[in-house]
Amino acid sequence: MPLIQRLCIIGVGLIGGSLARILREKGEVGEVVGVGRGEANLQRAVELGVIDRYETDPVAGVAGADLVFLATPVCSIASVLARIAPHLAPGCIVTDGGSVKGEIVSACEALMPAGAFFVGGHPIAGTENSGVEASFASLYQGRRCIITPTVATDPLAQQKVVRMWELTGSEVVLMDVEKHDRVLAAISHLPHMVAYALVNAVGGYDRFEEGILPYSAGGFRDFTRIASSDPAMWRDIALMNREGILEMMDFFSRYLAELRSLVEKRDGAGLEAFFARSKEQRDAIL
Repeated sequence: MPLIQRLCIIGVGLIGGSLARILREKGEVGEVVGVGRGEANLQRAVELGVIDRYETDPVAGVAGADLVFLATPVCSIASVLARIAPHLAPGCIVTDGGSVKGEIVSACEALMPAGAFFVGGHPIAGTENSGVEASFASLYQGRRCIITPTVATDPLAQQKVVRMWELTGSEVVLMDVEKHDRVLAAISHLPHMVAYALVNAVGGYDRFEEGILPYSAGGFRDFTRIASSDPAMWRDIALMNREGILEMMDFFSRYLAELRSLVEKRDGAGLEAFFARSKEQRDAIL
């Protein structure tokens, strides 16, 4: 028997599509039902074998599902759950892939009907691409997936969600929701904010008549790759994890100010020490 008899994925894009692909590859899902607003994307998902069938109405999509994965933008997760909650099958587990957990977990747990269970989750994986065409089975291999249980989390539901992510090749980590949001503000949300700001700064540099972005080479392009991510998605993340992101922006500004001071003072030894400290920490995570 597969781990999941009927999986409903609401939001069949990179994250949801990649989950479906690996579970199908492992033989751990019976039927996959996709739900979304873009019918062309859903039809393509069927053609690619990512899902078996689709519904544009989420209520119809969750009928009979024993597990529902919410892979919609973070600001819409709670509203989607509010719509489907009264129609969940007894014993159904709902989990999500949102990169902000505090607001989502609190709202979703309050929406769950008796006999159905919510488990907050966040697979730390992705690319700058979106849509089912961008999905691939090995997306989660060797990555981490954070599960954010609370005192209200059902242990058996948590166990099933943990097992699902382990099957994708992820290392599963249990974490408090507040810690999750602070950690992600640092390792994911701040880098995106910096990349967006850097591209805008270089693109808006007006010392010369011509723009200078066309002169960018590998280093700039690699560093700013994530600035090609979906603007609407990152708008929502910035709003929902506002406190954590602002804290990290302020913390980052201290180091940028330190670096600026070293450059201004022509402190070669200080600059080398600053860069060496950064290199040592960066090399340690490879």
